[in-house]
Parts: sequence; C-alpha cells; structure tokens
Amino acid sequence: MRGRGEIRERLALMLGELAECDGIHPMRVEGVSIVRRSDPAVRAPIVYQPKILFVGQGSKQAYLGGETYRYDAYNYLVLAVPMPAECETNATPEEPMLLLAIDVDPTTIGEMLLEMDELAPSPAAVPRGISSTPMTEDLGEAVCRLLECLKSPLDSRMLGRQAVREVVYRVLLGEQGGALRAFANRDDHFARIARVLRYIHSDYANPVGVDDLARKAGMSVAAFHHYFKLVTASSPLQYLKRIRLDQARRLMAHDGLNAGQAARAVGYESASQFSREFKRLFGATPLEEVEQTRTRLAIG
Repeated sequence: MRGRGEIRERLALMLGELAECDGIHPMRVEGVSIVRRSDPAVRAPIVYQPKILFVGQGSKQAYLGGETYRYDAYNYLVLAVPMPAECETNATPEEPMLLLAIDVDPTTIGEMLLEMDELAPSPAAVPRGISSTPMTEDLGEAVCRLLECLKSPLDSRMLGRQAVREVVYRVLLGEQGGALRAFANRDDHFARIARVLRYIHSDYANPVGVDDLARKAGMSVAAFHHYFKLVTASSPLQYLKRIRLDQARRLMAHDGLNAGQAARAVGYESASQFSREFKRLFGATPLEEVEQTRTRLAIG
C-alpha cells in the first residue's frame, strides 16, 4: 500500500490536470466538481453546502463555534448539513489550492447503509454537522481511483458513480461516518434538525419563529434549541439571519439587485436594519461587499 506522501503527490498531480485554470470545474460525474484557486483568501463568512471535501494541494480552514477545522492533503472535511461558518484559503500561484468536492446525497447514503446492515444506523451522540479528520490510505487510494476515472469521458460515464460510492463508503467507515449516518436516519434528532435546515434554505424569506421550527422538527422548543446548537453551533434565529444575509449577498452579486431589493427578497422589512446587520457580518456595506463577492464566492 502506498504511503500518505505518495498519495498526496498523486492527488495534487491529478487535480491539477483536471483543473488547469482557476475556478469551479464541474466534472462529468453528477455531484462532483474540482476547485482551483491561485491566490489566498482571508477569513470571511461563507455558507457551506452538504459535501465531502478533499484538498490535494494548499489548505483551507473553517471556523465555527470557536472551533477550527483544517482540511488539506492530510485531512478531509465532511459537511452533512448546510453550515454558516467562516473560511480561509491558503494558496499561491506556485502552489494553488486544489480541491475535490463530492455532494452529499442522502438517498445514496441511505441505500448504502441498508446494504451495510452490520453498521449502526447512527451514532449514540448527536454529531455536529461539520468535522475534519485525517485521510486514511484506503480512502486516499479510493479518491485517486475516482480522479483517474474522471480523466476519461467513457470511464466517467461507466464507472464514475461506482467510484463515488467507494469514496463515500470509505468515509462512512471512518471517524466522520457518524454525521452521514445520522443524516440518512429520518427518525434521528440529527435528521430532524437537517429537515428544518432544508426548510430554512427553501423558505428563508417567509416570517418564521422558533416555535414554528420546533413544530416542524417534532420537538419541544427547549429540545429543539438544544439539538439545533449541537448540530450547527448556532441558535435557530442566528442561523436564519446568516442564511438570509448570505442569500442577499448572492442576489446582489449574481442577479444585480440593489441593497433595498435584496433586503426585501430575503424577508427584511427594514432596509436600515438589513444594512446594519449586513455590515456587522461581512465587515463592509452591501455595495462594498458585492464587488468583492463577485470574485470570491467559491465552494467551501
């Protein structure tokens, strides 16, 4: 079996071949993409989507709830639910950051868990929705096989989904498998919170209170607060605010809305309150931030 150093070199080489210029590069296998970035990015707010992230070169840090989650060629990151956090990227033109992103698909994970019937469906404790852990050699080899597959259109079409399944299988067996198993278990507390998070992301502009969210989770308000913070390291209202402000930023950067239009679109009745909270989060006015966002938004 190859050592981690050799696997790291192979990951960097193949990722560089598949993404020769900066940007997000969707692959021929659905739910798989590669990101290349040649300049560093300072710590800034971001909303991570459910993904498994592998870095072949450079490194990134996610900051959430007083914790730092580093992912690089030796550590990978799993995000089982959407997570508002802060992110920092370490990259240079000589050694650009190269990242493989695989979408987390609950249906696929659920099917795999049915086949892995000897594996407990969920962990005893409710896991946080974000975690990083060292890359194992078995997982590194599986990632290398996926990248090799992505080089060929025919291999991607015929073998791509199976190569992704192998990677996900190795993650399920690892230290971070608990969050993914909980994500696929509909009756678990983690899954109830995940269901509420999906609702927030689809209906963030509508007025909603904590009582309403607790009812959707099938929990008391006190239990909902407790489990919500365990999973997201945030209170429900703080989480909703972050999602609204992040979406407003995207609407301004990508759809050309001005601050007032974006504020109304995400559910703010007061433009002044929107501007205050926007500047408090992003450290810049909506106009200043939107200019930076057009070149900064990328996968985790």
